[in-house]
Amino acid sequence: MPHNHSHNHSHSHPDLKGRNLFISILLNILITASQVIGGILSGSLALLSDALHNFSDVLSLIVSYAANKLAKKEASLHRTFGYKRAEILAAFVNASTLIIVAILLIIEAIKRFRNPEEIESGLVIWLSLLGIVANGLSVLLLKKDSKLNMNMRSAYLHLLTDMMASVAVLIGGLLMKFYQIYWVDSALTLAIALYLIYMGYDLLKTSTKVLMLFTPDNIPIKKIVDEINAFESIKNVHHVHAWQLNEDEVHLEAHIDFTEDITLSEFDSILRKIEDLVFSKYDINHVNIQPEFEKVDPKDVIVQD
Repeated sequence: MPHNHSHNHSHSHPDLKGRNLFISILLNILITASQVIGGILSGSLALLSDALHNFSDVLSLIVSYAANKLAKKEASLHRTFGYKRAEILAAFVNASTLIIVAILLIIEAIKRFRNPEEIESGLVIWLSLLGIVANGLSVLLLKKDSKLNMNMRSAYLHLLTDMMASVAVLIGGLLMKFYQIYWVDSALTLAIALYLIYMGYDLLKTSTKVLMLFTPDNIPIKKIVDEINAFESIKNVHHVHAWQLNEDEVHLEAHIDFTEDITLSEFDSILRKIEDLVFSKYDINHVNIQPEFEKVDPKDVIVQD
C-alpha cells in the first residue's frame, strides 16, 4: 500500500530545562525527609500527608526528568518514533499518582477526624515554612516550561499543589498553636486531597486522550474532510485518522479517491496544498495521504481497521 508521507514544516524543540528538574528533585528530597521526621515528632497528620505528597513528587520529578532525557534520543530502525511519547507517558503516570495519593490522604483524614490528637504546632509551622520556600523556588524554576510541555506541566502541578499544601499546613499550625483547634489538621488534609484530585483529573484525561490516539479536541475531522473534498479532481476523502504524537506533532492520514488517473507530479501539487491548508488552519504538521483511483474499498470517513 503506497503512502506519500510528507512534512514540510519544521519543528522547534524547546529546551525543557532538565537542570531545573534536577534541582527540584534535590529540593523535594530535602523537604520530604524533613517533613517525615517532623510529622513523626509532632504527631501532625497534615505534615505527614504533605510529606507523602512530597515523596510522590520526588518520584514524579524523577519520571519527568528521565522522560525529558529519553525524548531527546534519536529515532532508530527499531524505534522509528524514538522516545517522543515518553513525556506523555510520564504525564499520565504523574497524574495517576496525584489521584492515588489524594485517595490515601482522604482515608487517613477520616480516621483522624474520629480521633483527633494534640499536635506539636511549633515544629509544624517551621517545617511548613521550609516547604513553602523550597517548593516555591521549584515552581519558579519550572513555570516557563510548564506552558510548553505536558510532562513539565505535570511536574509543575505536583510542585504547585505542594506549595499550596504547605501554606495550608502553616495556617493549620498557627490555628493549633494559638487556638488549640486540632481538628483543623484533618480538615486541611482533606482539603489538600480534594484539590489534588481536581488538579490531577484534567491532566490524566488529557494524557489518556493522547496515549489512546483520540482525535485532538481542536481538530474538526468533518470540516477538514469537506475542505479537502472541495479541491479540484478529488472525488472522496475517507479512512481518516488524526492523532497527537506528542506536544509538537499532530498527524493526519487519509485515503483520497481521485476523479481521474492523475500523474505523480499532479498529486504532489495537490498534496502541498492540503499540507498548507491543514497546517495554517489546524496546526497539523504531519500529513500522510494514500492516493487512489477507482479502488474498491470502504469509502466512509472513519473506517475501523
